Amino acid sequence: MVNYREWMPTVAMVAINLAFAGVNVLLKLTLDKGVHNLVVVTYRQLISCVLLTPIALFWESRKSRPELAPGIICHLFFSALIGVTFTQYLFLLGLQYTSATYSCAFINMVPVNTFLLALPFGLEKVNIKSKGGRAKILGALICIGGALSLTLYKGTPLTNQHSHATSQNEDHDYMRRAAKDKEKWAVGSLLLAAGCFLWASWFLIQAKIGKSYPFQYSSTAILSFFGAIQSAILSLVTERDMNMSMWVLKGKLEILGVLYAGAIGSGLCYVGMSWCVKQKGPLFTAAFTPLTQIFVAMFDFSTLKEQIYLGSVVGSVLVIVGMYVVLWGKSNDAKETVMKQTQAAEEGADVP
Repeated sequence: MVNYREWMPTVAMVAINLAFAGVNVLLKLTLDKGVHNLVVVTYRQLISCVLLTPIALFWESRKSRPELAPGIICHLFFSALIGVTFTQYLFLLGLQYTSATYSCAFINMVPVNTFLLALPFGLEKVNIKSKGGRAKILGALICIGGALSLTLYKGTPLTNQHSHATSQNEDHDYMRRAAKDKEKWAVGSLLLAAGCFLWASWFLIQAKIGKSYPFQYSSTAILSFFGAIQSAILSLVTERDMNMSMWVLKGKLEILGVLYAGAIGSGLCYVGMSWCVKQKGPLFTAAFTPLTQIFVAMFDFSTLKEQIYLGSVVGSVLVIVGMYVVLWGKSNDAKETVMKQTQAAEEGADVP
């Protein structure tokens, strides 16, 4: 008999990454229309907060829950700062300089970053003498090599340049922006790498919050509230020449992109990820991030007419291979632990 509860986190993470793929494509189109990235982040978090607050009040008000102690509020504030404000700002800036498919390739680094960050906190362990431990180290090195390939090597385009150029002739402004983006490709890569590192840190913070305050709707609503305020302040600090007209979303695409990114990307998706972190841990949740790139690639060409470069393909393959080597090592260590526990139970001894 199928255990649906066991499969729910897997189904949830597949759906979440499909939704994130839609967010990435819509936000790329929105940024290409000239909307400022911090405006997008601020509205995105504000919409998420407005959506989730009544749901949290209705759904979780009947449950007994601990008070919002200063420690929990502090964790939520830094969770918003690291996992929402800075992560989305860096990611959208990197997305503006590169492409949707390329930026999603960097997201594949999140699981290995999560694994490396979890080591000093004792959330993950490595035994060099075991196959699983050696696999984790090898996978992390392969993944880092893939990330360096993505950052340092762009390579030749693998798609039809003529048809791509023809389609871009319809929009001269877009062509000028695309040329500028290619010049800043390396800068965009560094921004994406930094954003993915911060996102990996968010999974660890969220794992701690999930234990002390396991109410996903309430915590995500508070997180979004903090994120909206932080993003607005960051926009005032970094862009002092911004005028009020930049905060006005004029076209249907801009409004649709921000609404979808806020309600789905920053609202329901963050709730789902928080629940999955609570159920299966940070590494399991982060392991599904490569699906975003696959989903984006399925409709990227028909929507954005983006080029695929050799460096992106090579780096993406290395990152994905390295990530699954790490996951295989983690699975192998888990099996060895179960075997030791079973053997110890049979012998009536404690596992050291």
